Amino acid sequence: MSDTVVIDAKGHRCPTPSLKLMKAMDGAAPGSRFVLLATDPMARIDVPFLMSQKSGRMIAVEETNGLLRLTVETGGSPDVPTD
Repeated sequence: MSDTVVIDAKGHRCPTPSLKLMKAMDGAAPGSRFVLLATDPMARIDVPFLMSQKSGRMIAVEETNGLLRLTVETGGSPDVPTD
């Protein structure tokens, strides 16, 4: 697995943090990890919702002095039938 990608969305308001995360995740392999750094408290709500819509999962949510660090993992691809 590749290294964790960090997305810096500090100082941006909703929906920018989620949009930056979506752009970074575009085309990522299943199981890829991303860390979103955000100061907008709405990211705590928006990112878990986004991950549920994208079949991903939340790994961790940490907050220190108003800085959110949201760790997510992309979901697996749907099973493809084999012959």
